[in-house]
Amino acid sequence: MHQAGPKKNTGFSVVKLLHRYIHHVIFHLSIRNRFLQRPTLYFKPLRSVCSCTKQLSVLKTYSRSLASLAIGEFHAHITHLTCSHCKKTYNSEELQTIVAPNAKFGFDVMVYVGEALFLHARNGKEIQRELGGKNINISLREIDRLGRRFIVYLTLVHKESQTELKALIGSQGGYILHLDGTCEGDSPHLITSIDELSKIVLGNVKLPSENADQLIPFLQTIKQAYGEPIAMVHDMGAAILNAVKEVFPTIPDYVCHFHFLKDIGKDLFGHDYGTIRRHLKTHAIRSHLRKSAKGLKKAIDADPDTLHSLHDYLQSKPPHAAKMPLRPLVMVYLLVCWVLEAKQASHGFGFPFDRPHFDFYRRIQEAYPALLSLKPKMAGNASLLPLAPVSKALTDQALATTVLRMQDKVGIFDQLREAMRIAQPDNGDGLNDEGDPDITTIKERLLQFRHSEKIKELALTNIAYRKMVKQIDKYWDKLFADPIQVLTNTGTVTLQPQRTNNIMEQFFRDLKRSDRKRSGNHTLTKTLKTMMAQTPLVKNLDNPHYMEILLNGKVNLAERFAEVDIVQVRNVFAHAQISTQRYPKRMAEVFKIPDLPRKLVKTTPKPAAPP
Repeated sequence: MHQAGPKKNTGFSVVKLLHRYIHHVIFHLSIRNRFLQRPTLYFKPLRSVCSCTKQLSVLKTYSRSLASLAIGEFHAHITHLTCSHCKKTYNSEELQTIVAPNAKFGFDVMVYVGEALFLHARNGKEIQRELGGKNINISLREIDRLGRRFIVYLTLVHKESQTELKALIGSQGGYILHLDGTCEGDSPHLITSIDELSKIVLGNVKLPSENADQLIPFLQTIKQAYGEPIAMVHDMGAAILNAVKEVFPTIPDYVCHFHFLKDIGKDLFGHDYGTIRRHLKTHAIRSHLRKSAKGLKKAIDADPDTLHSLHDYLQSKPPHAAKMPLRPLVMVYLLVCWVLEAKQASHGFGFPFDRPHFDFYRRIQEAYPALLSLKPKMAGNASLLPLAPVSKALTDQALATTVLRMQDKVGIFDQLREAMRIAQPDNGDGLNDEGDPDITTIKERLLQFRHSEKIKELALTNIAYRKMVKQIDKYWDKLFADPIQVLTNTGTVTLQPQRTNNIMEQFFRDLKRSDRKRSGNHTLTKTLKTMMAQTPLVKNLDNPHYMEILLNGKVNLAERFAEVDIVQVRNVFAHAQISTQRYPKRMAEVFKIPDLPRKLVKTTPKPAAPP
């Protein structure tokens, strides 16, 4: 009996799918046949007659392997012409718009790499893979080099555009100069200046350390390029204050309110806070609580009823409105976790506005009586109660005294914080908080705080409060900026300088976030050491007004970069390689030698004896 074979259309469908796949591959290979064979393009000067009217002749011909986004990798057959009469030589004008002299990768590839690195935070391997899909084979080292050349070209066209940028700044009535720096570990200091009104990065410099002698030339460069600002905002660093006083002695000069408060808080209770942190670390209280929380959770998971009690509490809204009574085991677990997560009481401002170690101790104080009352109800789980380590920490008299002293200071600091209406706990902006813009009211509140009887009395008896009052008096004139009237293209307008230097803080946070995403490194010490000083200029590329000036009528950055003199590029690139380190490379190894004087003297050759 004949058995039925497989259905005919099943086999047909498999073959059909296979054919479709083959055609799909062939199609893509055909439209990207440049992968199979590099094309050869011919480049020669457009003119055949010299400017002296003599006929040009061929000087030389040669081939180069080049790459651009539009074509991929290709062979360039290049012809140079010369005049036998005046000896003038002519190169291909078209080739000069595609690639720089002696370079392999076109301007468009360099721009692609630069934007991918600095605007889109892509890493080298991602860029290498993307360019490979465009038939451009490139090494990771070359990607890094193109990124650095991108910054050099951007630096030069930025400098060429300074006259037009100054005119733009003038049309808005001038500029409010924000100045700040950042560093990590033993890295150089990256100093950046930004105009508050146009949000344009004006200039940058890398310095071995932040001191006035090195900041002064930088500020003089800004002054020469853009004129004097209508106001300045910065932090309270002595170097910046001295440099600003030297270069801009008559310009209204203001300190950031956030940094002002931060500095006062650190001086007021920074030492006490450090003492609390050290004592808590000595008692290893967090380690004991984490161990207890782990044991409690294991015991809860082992009992379905207790686990249900925990879930019922957590799912109720609000949590403390649970329908069923809480089991003692669950209550202890919640209290222990509540203490451990004291940092949740912070609001993202950092110390001294957030005080997680201080809050941790306060939560221990509050939780201990409740934990003690639950001990009789814990039955066989009493060993999971962390009473002994908590009691030991709370009976530490030195720690308790420090906490009480800091508690009084925190109360005074929070009153000052409320008077200045900045970095408020109820504000959801975190470090982006610009503060209350009502300067007049804030000035009145701070005046009341400064001259209150309580503050006067505290300043008489306590050096920490006396120092706080002295700080307020010292910077009073730099805290409050009166509105400034300026003349713009549209008429007279009134400007109010920002109370904070948050424009700089946000800028550096974004710069660091992008670098961490690109490199995968949490610390930026190595990046700040190796990055080019003018790298922050890339942030201007998102500004349409800046880009219009920078392009100067060109369609894109690749066309604009093609106009830059290669000699200038090489000079800037060479100068950028100069190290900004305080000491020569590997000097850190010398500093670790414990007996350096003896070893140096021992290895120093003795002078020859006189004949």
